[in-house]
Amino acid sequence: MDEVILILGLVVIAAVIFDFINGFHDTANAIATVIATRVLAPWQAIVMAAVLNFGGALSGTAVAKTIGAGLIDPNAISQSAVLAALLGAIFWNLFTWYYGIPSSSSHALVGGIVGGAIAHAGVTAPLWTTILQKTILPFLVSPLVGFVLAFVLMVVVLNAFQRATRAHMGGIFGRAQLASSAFMAFSHGSNDAQKTMGVVTIALISAGLLPKDAPIPVWVIATAATAMAFGTAAGGWRIIRTMGTRLTRLQPVHGFVAETSAATVIEIASRFGFPLSTTHVIASTIMGVGATRGTSYVRWNVAGNMLTAWVLTIPATAAAAFGAYQALRLIGLE
Repeated sequence: MDEVILILGLVVIAAVIFDFINGFHDTANAIATVIATRVLAPWQAIVMAAVLNFGGALSGTAVAKTIGAGLIDPNAISQSAVLAALLGAIFWNLFTWYYGIPSSSSHALVGGIVGGAIAHAGVTAPLWTTILQKTILPFLVSPLVGFVLAFVLMVVVLNAFQRATRAHMGGIFGRAQLASSAFMAFSHGSNDAQKTMGVVTIALISAGLLPKDAPIPVWVIATAATAMAFGTAAGGWRIIRTMGTRLTRLQPVHGFVAETSAATVIEIASRFGFPLSTTHVIASTIMGVGATRGTSYVRWNVAGNMLTAWVLTIPATAAAAFGAYQALRLIGLE
């Protein structure tokens, strides 16, 4: 029993660390555009994002239930496998943050869970059909939806304000972007923080401390929300620069449309329990608004580097989690 509590404690600590890293790794999702357009000072944007990430994390548990019971068979997982999943995801998030690559924390976590489950119980442990339907397909479809939605909305807005001067547009959408960036921060919390809640729930179930169909404990919700908020407050400047300035040149109207489109896609997915990549969605909407000005306004080489990281994330974190599980077993934590 002492070993069970020890490993569970390590899982909770690793989950908090992952959520904190997720917060500063994905801060750019909510505030890169509002900083790039100079609507808010960096410190103002970060404080706003931290508060609204916290609020979004408290707004539901549908995504947490998908992660907690929908990706793997709870009877074929151990706390050590969950710990290995978190270690693999943490490694990848830190690696991509260091190089300023806006990869997906969601992909990293899913890949880690799959790798840890396979290491513990073989290739039958993951629920492959559910993973395909509730994670892989939404991961693939949501950036496309975001790109198209942002492109169409940008065209509509530009046509509606075609007689407005640049100064007039800046004034209107500078104020509007305050609301859109707040919406983006809230939706980020509603989707991303819930993933950590689901991972901790898996560990509690595998430890026999929680029934399989039990609701997410309040302390788990509060812990994940708090860690996400503090991580957001820490900032993630390397990725903010990539998202805010390197994909395309943004004005307030572009930031408003990109954030509104991304937040809408993410918030709808959260209510249906789909764990999206918020990074993928906001990056695709930024490219969508940039594409309305012509293909030359999008730096496709930067987008290509991001796409490479996206493709590699799940297999890389699965392999890292598999290796972490073997290391934990060697030191007797299994």
